[in-house]
Amino acid sequence: MSCRVISTASPKERQLERLATFHAWHADAAPAALDRLRDAVIREENVFAVLVEAVRCCSLGQITDALCKAGGQYRRNM
Repeated sequence: MSCRVISTASPKERQLERLATFHAWHADAAPAALDRLRDAVIREENVFAVLVEAVRCCSLGQITDALCKAGGQYRRNM
């Protein structure tokens, strides 16, 4: 049995539209949530509660960017 995956641009475009809508909807709350997350990381506090709040108004990309700016990027030793 063979499985074919048909890739079109339309699902990607729809997802990007949803992301833009999410960003627009949370444009007021996201910056403050990201600032609180960065501050918690810099102060080496437990970030779980702050992260739970951030995911309500920030995308994964926004959160990842904030964490990288605050704590650097993880690189596994080889």
